[in-house]
Amino acid sequence: MSDYVLSLVSDWGAWALTIVTFLSCLAIPVPSSMMMLSAGAFAATGDMELIPAAAGALIGAVLGDQTGYQLGRVGFQRAEGWLIRSRTRASVLERARASVHKGGGVAVFFSRWMFSVLGPYVNLIAGAAGMTWLTFTVMGIAGEIVWVVTYVGLGYMAGGQLSQASEMLTNALGLAGSLVVTIGLGWMLIQRRRKRRAAAARA
Repeated sequence: MSDYVLSLVSDWGAWALTIVTFLSCLAIPVPSSMMMLSAGAFAATGDMELIPAAAGALIGAVLGDQTGYQLGRVGFQRAEGWLIRSRTRASVLERARASVHKGGGVAVFFSRWMFSVLGPYVNLIAGAAGMTWLTFTVMGIAGEIVWVVTYVGLGYMAGGQLSQASEMLTNALGLAGSLVVTIGLGWMLIQRRRKRRAAAARA
């Protein structure tokens, strides 16, 4: 797989990144992160221009997000009918639904990079739930910038050590995700305690 990914990036350059990030934002299983790492490594060796590669990845991701959002607005019921046929997809869809309902635009931002498995489903839910286009777009672009800069930048810094860079990034994102969940749970507990105190005071 790694040799195939490298050949795609080498042969097609920024166009390959545009296409693959677009498809990844529509829940199509493509090696988008690995290709961005590879592009960064090629840029480090002078075989590819860094800015066009990053721009291609960002453009594809933003277009994919916008496509998913519009599909959510005009055809969510059909998309949902197909998604829930798979238990795995149905589970991710419900997680995305809960994330959008609780976090709104913040959920869009984090689902671009930290919880990227939710990204395509968050796009659909955001459109179906009536999130404003401006909020979705601003938070989506901000999150995609983090995603692209992180992977292309790490590939650039790692050079030929792509496997080690990928493992390091996975561990870092896992730690960051755990911290976010912990903070979120702590905030929920604090809010619940405040509500109980308020209820006790009224009684």
